[in-house]
Amino acid sequence: MTMGIDPSALGEDDLFRELGHLYDTRLEALRHASDQAYAEHTRRTAQLEAEYLRRYPGREVDPERLREGARAR
Repeated sequence: MTMGIDPSALGEDDLFRELGHLYDTRLEALRHASDQAYAEHTRRTAQLEAEYLRRYPGREVDPERLREGARAR
């Protein structure tokens, strides 16, 4: 059984809202959800992140998040 709307059918605002909600609830799911609920949270997060990456394959990468940026700090 698939839960949630297919990520490719979500508009931009909906995709970002759904990702934000999952990130907001991640620690709570890790600490307190059943194994099944945590697995579903992980699955849905992966789906939505994959859709984001599909839409933004050339996304801006912060140089500070690269190995060279970390070394410079």
